[in-house]
Amino acid sequence: MTKELTLVLKGGTIIDGSLKERFIGDVGVSGNLITAITPNGELKGDEEIDCTGLIVAPGFIDTHSHSDLKVLNDPSLFMKVRQGITLEVFGQDGISVAPIKEEHKTQSEKQLAGLLGTLGRPWPWQSVAEYLSALENVKPGLDCSYLIPHGALRLWVMGMEDRDSTIAEREEMTKLLEQGMREGAFGLSTGLIYPPCCYSNTDELIHLCRKVAELDGRLVVHIRSESDYIVEAIQEMIDIAHGSGVHVHISHFKAAGKENWSQMDEVLRRINQAQADGLKFTADQYPYVAGSTMMGAILPPWAHAGGVEATLIRLASTSDREKMASQILNNDRAEWDNFWKWSGPEGIIISDIPSGNNQDIVGLNIADAAKLRGKEAVEFAFDLLLEERMGVSMVSFSQSEEVVQRIWQLPYVNACTDGLLGARPHPRAFGTYPRILGRYTRDLKILDLEQAIYKLSHLAAENLGLKGYGLIKENYIANLVAFNADTVIDNATFSNPRQYPTGIEHVIVQGVAVIKNNKEQGKFPGKITRKF
Repeated sequence: MTKELTLVLKGGTIIDGSLKERFIGDVGVSGNLITAITPNGELKGDEEIDCTGLIVAPGFIDTHSHSDLKVLNDPSLFMKVRQGITLEVFGQDGISVAPIKEEHKTQSEKQLAGLLGTLGRPWPWQSVAEYLSALENVKPGLDCSYLIPHGALRLWVMGMEDRDSTIAEREEMTKLLEQGMREGAFGLSTGLIYPPCCYSNTDELIHLCRKVAELDGRLVVHIRSESDYIVEAIQEMIDIAHGSGVHVHISHFKAAGKENWSQMDEVLRRINQAQADGLKFTADQYPYVAGSTMMGAILPPWAHAGGVEATLIRLASTSDREKMASQILNNDRAEWDNFWKWSGPEGIIISDIPSGNNQDIVGLNIADAAKLRGKEAVEFAFDLLLEERMGVSMVSFSQSEEVVQRIWQLPYVNACTDGLLGARPHPRAFGTYPRILGRYTRDLKILDLEQAIYKLSHLAAENLGLKGYGLIKENYIANLVAFNADTVIDNATFSNPRQYPTGIEHVIVQGVAVIKNNKEQGKFPGKITRKF
């Protein structure tokens, strides 16, 4: 006998996330679980929502998010919930907020300001468990999960030193990694263009990933190059999978720089062979031709050695600035991901300056902002990073729409926002999932709706190891979204990114309607999803 139903979504067209054909029916919820699915329309519940004419799907999962600090000041995260996102994965790119020693907090706050913004008060945690408890205490509007940042392990054990780790240091990092996973994290993330992750070698990652594999976690990775050396960077991930047995998940899969788009043929050939050899290899992607990250990423890796204060000293040094400028302006094949080379200063937009200063240049590209300040572009960029103590975010144009669409069709690729949430964010923070449903599915017909929803829900859950999520199935978590397939679309643009989408009518998190009839309900039922 079915439990008493606390909520019923009635009469919608159910696409359950499994790639099965859609059907019209009711979805019944008891507490936070789906407990009844029927095509007969006879379910009754304490609360009923009419979904006639709407698609009812599993709640969407954002497998690459940067809301790690934002959620503590704005637990609603409506920019995500209004897209139909019901679960986010924090701790990305190997650089996040836990574990963290007390003496490293000031440095980390400065380093992460351009990526995560600022909390505005001291961080009251050190361990992963304490951070997850802090998330729990604010009662978020959607479910949250976490990856252990590789950079946090290195910082704890080695500081910001630019060198290989010793065996003893790797063992210490591995113990810290296991502790964090047993406290709830789903695996390890790394960002191999960001310090201190970029100072590690392949052997270090294999060593750490043996523990991740043992605990059935994931290595989620911003690869060492998304441009000139993308083939070599993918091969490194294949070597790590071979050496450790870990499931590798590539973050925001792309090829940056026009001269590198053709390399995708060889990249995909190698991934296909790795999968044929039995390796677990998946990826996620956002549906835009521009990316977004900290503006400090324009600097060569050596400029970051020793931490933020050391970088600021180099930015104040005439000789170091000349060396940095020479490398940035060099159009030869770069040994690091040279954002400047991909698009020039015209293609790099200043998206956020968390200090509140220099707000007149937020939204301008570096070339125009430099003219406004009467400076040459590279010197202006150095001056801005120095003045703002590295706390600047950027949007960078570098990709091909053709390659974006090709990647989206790959059967192992799910969606993500990779959304930075600053003053003028990348539109992906507000529009990724409706853009996929509207532009890529309905209008361009790249995939059909069953395939798209599978990628936004069940595939995402499988790729990150999230149990009980991503399907409309009995005893699965009651995270659901109901949308109008004829009208759903993103409204966020690069010039006006803070716009909610059209067509997302109802969003259910843990069995509670947080969006109903396209209106916020003032309810915050989100849970912290833990590995163990």
